[in-house]
Amino acid sequence: MSLPVSEKLLEVRDYTKEGYCPVVDYAAWRVAVLNYSNDLLSENITALQRHNETDEVFVLLRGRCILFIGEGEEKVTDIFAENMQPFKIYNVKKSVWHSHTLSRDAKLLIVENRNTTFDNSPFCPLTGMQRKRIVDMTLKLWIDEDI
Repeated sequence: MSLPVSEKLLEVRDYTKEGYCPVVDYAAWRVAVLNYSNDLLSENITALQRHNETDEVFVLLRGRCILFIGEGEEKVTDIFAENMQPFKIYNVKKSVWHSHTLSRDAKLLIVENRNTTFDNSPFCPLTGMQRKRIVDMTLKLWIDEDI
């Protein structure tokens, strides 16, 4: 049990719906939550995104998440998969292509610059072979994990 505290002293936020939602904006930074979403199923990932002005930090709070990292400047030339571990800090460097796939029970904490927008965060479409690679990597990582 806790006693109520004025929002002048403490903000308490949560987000339980599907997808991405900023929950705290302050000065130059933002904290957001990313929950499971159908568009992030490995078979539905059609592009990777990058942030041209900032790094982006991810922390897996529960469930499973694979962080896909794309190498390349103007287009994705290779894709890597990082099976995230709970409570570890993953810092995707500025201008690195990335996306994720999440289990239905996943909750991911995101810390980013507050001015991270679609204007400075382009997407790169994936080829059919790259999309298949993402699906294959997901199956391998999560099936191997379940054994």
